[in-house]
Amino acid sequence: MRKLYRKLESMKNPLTSMRKNANSHPGRVFSDKKWIVPFFASLVVSVTLILSAAFGLLNSSYSGEQLSFDIIPFAKSENSSGYFVESELKKSLDTDRVMKREGPRLAYLISGTKGDCRRMMRTLQAVYHPRNQYILHLDLEAPPRERLELTLSVKSDPIFFEVNNVRVMEQSNLVTYKGPTMIACTLQAIAILLKESVEWDWFINLSASDYPLVTQDDMLHVFSNMSKNLNFIEHTQISGWKLNQRAKPIIVDPGLYLSKKSDIAWTTQRRSLPTSFKLFTGSAWVMLTRTFVEYCIWGWDNLPRTLLMYYTNFISSPEGYFHTVICNNEEFRNTAISHDLHFIAWDTPPKQHPIALTMKDFDKMVKSKAPFARKFAREDPVLDKIDKELLGRTNRFAPGAWCVGSSDDGADPCSVCGNDTVFRPGPGAKRLQELLQTLLSEDSLKKQCS
Repeated sequence: MRKLYRKLESMKNPLTSMRKNANSHPGRVFSDKKWIVPFFASLVVSVTLILSAAFGLLNSSYSGEQLSFDIIPFAKSENSSGYFVESELKKSLDTDRVMKREGPRLAYLISGTKGDCRRMMRTLQAVYHPRNQYILHLDLEAPPRERLELTLSVKSDPIFFEVNNVRVMEQSNLVTYKGPTMIACTLQAIAILLKESVEWDWFINLSASDYPLVTQDDMLHVFSNMSKNLNFIEHTQISGWKLNQRAKPIIVDPGLYLSKKSDIAWTTQRRSLPTSFKLFTGSAWVMLTRTFVEYCIWGWDNLPRTLLMYYTNFISSPEGYFHTVICNNEEFRNTAISHDLHFIAWDTPPKQHPIALTMKDFDKMVKSKAPFARKFAREDPVLDKIDKELLGRTNRFAPGAWCVGSSDDGADPCSVCGNDTVFRPGPGAKRLQELLQTLLSEDSLKKQCS
């Protein structure tokens, strides 16, 4: 009964019970003082930050400087392109182009196959200049001995070692000319050039059977006065009966999955024509701007990747991939100049490959005013004639203003590298200038991507 009575009493007056419980542990709530030090420390830091911000704002307002924050404001103009990363990257690229007003720099890919090591070195030396970048690729058909020979030839050259602008691709790819493996190799070389060097403006692809008809001083001098937004890519839209022969067949390139080179395989299936883009074709030899090849690698709007997948099963895709990309992009289509800057001779009617150039074609090469020609047989005498009469090449390199060494007793003046911003153009510069004036005429520009 007493217990029941006490319980009833506590229910009547709960405050009394709470006081008793509290008094049974005097000072317990305030006995733990560990929180005091962190509390005051955070208070001091907060006050310091507030005062610093206040004084910083006052100082910037008095000095007339405006604070800049890396924040995109919510209130923008009607043009919403500024919200996306691709437009910001494009602006930075455009800014770089405006800031750099010095002479251009070229990036070369020189490719070859089995037996092309010495021809590649000869072409490299004929187009060499310290301002440029060079990457060499021997495909997987070449034996390891030949790739080693090419690598040692580059490493043992004192000028290449000093300037450090020549690279040999460590990974050898199997390249089938008619299939997409050539495009894959070209894109890999471009990616390496973009990664290794920011100092170039145009990309040029050559093979071991190509050779220059002008010196690099001629090239660099002429292109110093050209817009760096021009892409030289011979192109024409595929139409009529060519659509059935080129666009509808489906091929498979064994080079994508085999380790030995073999011809492309034709399938029995045929595909319908694309409706979201137009197909173009032309020469596989190009001179493309850095901005455009960056777009092909990054592909802001996914068009380059879409077309790369489409051209995986396309006959002679090297003659159509870059052409279709550039002509289906509004930003770049007006930069396409329909010329590959090569002199090439064909049979009548033209076959798959051009005829080999010889002495009888020398005058035609010069009259074409093109800076390059193809294709040449190994060690053909016409190459010596080009060296002597067009390039003035008597030693390793075609001479230029950068060659400041002594030429006494037959010494190589290009063994000493001088100022690479100075050019000494010759007759080749005049020929090239005349060609470009024709290509940039109003009549020629009307044919862009048409």
